Amino acid sequence: ESTGTTRRKQWYQRRVRGTDIVKTATFKELPPKDNNWFYIRTAALLRRVYLKQGVGCGALRKIYGGRINRGAAPSHHKKASASVIRHALKGLEEMKLIAKHPDGGRMITSAGRRDADRIAFQVMSSSMSTE
Repeated sequence: ESTGTTRRKQWYQRRVRGTDIVKTATFKELPPKDNNWFYIRTAALLRRVYLKQGVGCGALRKIYGGRINRGAAPSHHKKASASVIRHALKGLEEMKLIAKHPDGGRMITSAGRRDADRIAFQVMSSSMSTE
């Protein structure tokens, strides 16, 4: 059983209410179709924190934001939902994969780095074996 599956089981126990109806941003018209979108977003946030220590909720909102369609008017960039990002970061903190950075934002813990490296190695080795 992979670490990703184990983590997913832990997340199912802590499932955030309303993930089936919530939109990921104000510029979206519908919620995501994939039932596991929250776990995928959480894994993506863990990767972002891994790559850039000290990143906060505001910066992540900009990263996961997108273009709003304003009809005939020019499009503009809008930020993603802070609630989704905040709940995902809180869950990662509960699992002790990330922690608050002393200068603000979040940083990855040694356990989080170990799990992320292990999962990346498993994905890389499985893709190498299929070729």
